[in-house]
Amino acid sequence: MQNIRHLSPEQLTDTLKKLNEPAFRSKQIWEWIWQKHAGSFADMSNLPKTLREKLGETFTLPSLTIDATQQSLDGTIKTRFRTHEGHAIEGVLIPTDTRMTACVSSQIGCSLSCKFCATGYLDRKRNLDYDEIVDEVALLNRQAEASTGKKLSNIVFMGMGEPLLNYKNVLKAIERITAEDGMAMSPRRITVSTAGVAKMIRQLGDDGVRFKLALSLHAANDQKRNEIMGINETNNLKSLVDALNHFYRKTKNEITLEYILFKDFNDSQQDADELIRICRQVPADLVNIIEYNPIDLAKFEKPTEEKITSFMSYLEKNRVNARLRRSRGKDIDAACGQLANKS
Repeated sequence: MQNIRHLSPEQLTDTLKKLNEPAFRSKQIWEWIWQKHAGSFADMSNLPKTLREKLGETFTLPSLTIDATQQSLDGTIKTRFRTHEGHAIEGVLIPTDTRMTACVSSQIGCSLSCKFCATGYLDRKRNLDYDEIVDEVALLNRQAEASTGKKLSNIVFMGMGEPLLNYKNVLKAIERITAEDGMAMSPRRITVSTAGVAKMIRQLGDDGVRFKLALSLHAANDQKRNEIMGINETNNLKSLVDALNHFYRKTKNEITLEYILFKDFNDSQQDADELIRICRQVPADLVNIIEYNPIDLAKFEKPTEEKITSFMSYLEKNRVNARLRRSRGKDIDAACGQLANKS
């Protein structure tokens, strides 16, 4: 049977005609699916029972379910979701005084095997469908409202998986999240983070997307980046610089560079100089310097506070707009690079 959420409004209306149901039911069902985020046909309480039964006999509605939640001492909430066939993915709700951010996943596992990232040590099972990504956002939004009384203000695609290797589903999910007959969130409040798929960064520009883009850089020369991010061997820094410039020319959207500091690997003044050179070539609004969150499978360590401060000061002295991003949710393995379906 077909997933009802994969129908267009026109297909849904046509189906209801075949079921001898009035056309106005189509709008009601659409609202249940994309605005009220019903988890089953039984939840669609303003539909007649006979119609709910017909829908259940004709379609599936394979929604994500919440399997487990953990709350950090800093208020961060990590949630493990289950897909209809039992796969696990994780999403994180990050509250601050001014923002309520959802960090969402785009794949079950990951194929890129970045050496510092826990998800990179998992096998990629499959891409998430666009409706499953919307489910993540909707369920995290409900958590935000229940725990703080506030709705989500921002969404970052920085969870499990590489969003640009699930291009169509990620874009379709964002279309549903930003649509007036969906969650009606501004695309300017959404950031898609990529490890660096140059061809698809260019495609984002050609497609005229309206959301923000973040590049997970983490090393500013090809030799070091090859060592920690295998994707760099086929998407080197020159190709990424060219792709980011193409994206900006086409969209004028905000670009952020993400740079995790690793002790004695990419935290020297020479590393800072190489990062500054990249910044001079790319129209990036901001460089996020991220403190490393150790994982069991990787050899990397976090630099000392003095080293971090020195690195930041050097960037600022060279007029780079850099911000130190302190990790949230470290005590529950919910911080950057730690998502690995642990309980």
